[in-house]
Amino acid sequence: MLITRVSLLTQQKRVKEIDIKPEQLRAWKNGMLIQNAMPHLNPSDREFIISGSTDKEWDAAFEEA
Repeated sequence: MLITRVSLLTQQKRVKEIDIKPEQLRAWKNGMLIQNAMPHLNPSDREFIISGSTDKEWDAAFEEA
C-alpha cells in the first residue's frame, strides 16, 4: 500500500510503499497501537506511518552533540 506522509521534522512530503492492508491502517487510526495493528513492520516503517519521518531525518534531528 502506498503511504503518503508529511514529515513532522522537515515538512517534506514523501510516499513509501509499505506492506500493510487497509484494515490494519484503519485499526491504527481508530486507536490500536501500531505495533499491534501492524506487528510485521520494522520500527522504521512504523515511524514513517506515525510521523512521516525517515531514519536519516530522525538521526539528524536527534544526533548527540
